[in-house]
Amino acid sequence: MKVRLLLQARTNSSRLPAKVLLPVGGVPLVVLAARRAGNTGHPVTVVTSREPSDDLLCEVLAKWRINFFRGDLEDTLKRFVDALEGVSDEYAVVRLTGDNVFPDGAFIDEMLKEFEKKEVAYLGCVGGSSGLPYGVSAEITRAGHLREAQNETESSFDREHVTPWIIRKYGGSRFEHYQSQRMEHYRCTVDTLDDYLTVAKLFEGSDKPENMPMEALLKALKAESTDVAVTAPAKRMVLGTAQFGLDYGIANRAGRPQQKLVNDLVRTAIKNGVQNLDTARAYGDSEKVLGKALAEGWSSRTTVITKLSPLDDCPPVAQPEVVEAFVERSVYQSCRLLGVSKLDALMLHRADHLTAWNGEVWNALAQLKKKGVVGELGVSVQSPKEALTALSFDSVSILQIPFNILDYRWDSVIEKILDERKHRCLTIHVRSALLQGLLTTNHLNLWKRAKCPNADQVLEWLREQANNNCGGDVVELCLRFALSQDWIDGVVLGLDTKEQLLYNLKVMSVEPWSRDQLLKIIEDRPQVPKETLDPATWTKPDA
Repeated sequence: MKVRLLLQARTNSSRLPAKVLLPVGGVPLVVLAARRAGNTGHPVTVVTSREPSDDLLCEVLAKWRINFFRGDLEDTLKRFVDALEGVSDEYAVVRLTGDNVFPDGAFIDEMLKEFEKKEVAYLGCVGGSSGLPYGVSAEITRAGHLREAQNETESSFDREHVTPWIIRKYGGSRFEHYQSQRMEHYRCTVDTLDDYLTVAKLFEGSDKPENMPMEALLKALKAESTDVAVTAPAKRMVLGTAQFGLDYGIANRAGRPQQKLVNDLVRTAIKNGVQNLDTARAYGDSEKVLGKALAEGWSSRTTVITKLSPLDDCPPVAQPEVVEAFVERSVYQSCRLLGVSKLDALMLHRADHLTAWNGEVWNALAQLKKKGVVGELGVSVQSPKEALTALSFDSVSILQIPFNILDYRWDSVIEKILDERKHRCLTIHVRSALLQGLLTTNHLNLWKRAKCPNADQVLEWLREQANNNCGGDVVELCLRFALSQDWIDGVVLGLDTKEQLLYNLKVMSVEPWSRDQLLKIIEDRPQVPKETLDPATWTKPDA
């Protein structure tokens, strides 16, 4: 099979400028990537732009005798096709990137063998299904398919990402030979300073870094990644950050963690596969503290879901342009504090804002979404009634609800939520799985504040279920109960210590209970007042 390897590289990275020129194993990163990719004999061409900013890159490549091609800056697909001039359509073309040095010739040969065996138009090793760390990636197609895409698509997305049109037309096959590695939550790309320091350390002391087997690098990465505490990514854990900006939770005695600890908590969570962080304008300094924790490129590795201001200072009777101004103020304040130009996702903190001010709040958010300032839109609700109201708005794609092992209110609503998901993309996150820490405490005075007259009965039931199902651990009982609900996409968990984070990560990896076991757990569940399930009604400490 005739093969050509094209390695995409630029020097204008916004998070780590000129990263492809940083030294790894005694040579520039892009040189090491090219040498490793071609170490079984396949010709490699680095494809870059004609921009003056890439002049130095080309000088470096020439010095190290790495073949390169300079093409269109904005149109990456055209750059690839132009680099294949004189190459016949049947050539297999392997697409690689200059900031990923783990792929080597042996790995690429494995993919090429699979590509030929399956007789497919596209084979990719990208994302979690591969079992490999983020950064061990490659795509294979034919030169003719790239030319076909070049002629057929006008989509800027297709042209930037090169292969989407081919995948849509011919289908995309996945290379999954390494699924048993279960390292999809590890990271070996170079996108931030932390990434670079990690990858550089893996190649330290090697006489021939271009020939280090990828298996050896994977083993070394595991040993180096001491903060990775789980065997599978904790994708369903949503890191709650109210504690970072407020003295939050009825059982909270420690107060807010310091910035240094927050940085460690946030970054450790991300390293373990946590994909969503939950915050709000109303959570005190949470957005500001979180923004600092996500600096230096960490914001690119996760999704931040924040909430609109409660708008308490917006006049009850306000003109549309006034409401719009209040909404925009909240959104742009969130952007500034989080250190981003666009919010990944934004929820209403109050469900009644869907219709308040004649619907102008939601209209203003829809316009910000249209402008690209906001990504997904959602609603944080307090009750099943509010949830059903929110679901009547087709543009709601995220719903956050309060849910815990004592909460019987959702039993009659779940089927309606599931039916709604058949017709649209809808993400369901639940909060208060520990009922703001109430379920973890035996202090009867706190249960009294929560207006629970049968606290003794509830505590005895929780202990009994914990003993029967998870070795007496009430916290695991409550978290696992929520995680075992197949309609829940994520569980929001707040924390303020490293021990709590590691514990929560551990629970995330536990096998879910079956539907029959869940039904058995709640068959004799004690009934509590609705006020106990709603922290907004609890008695304040000084009342």
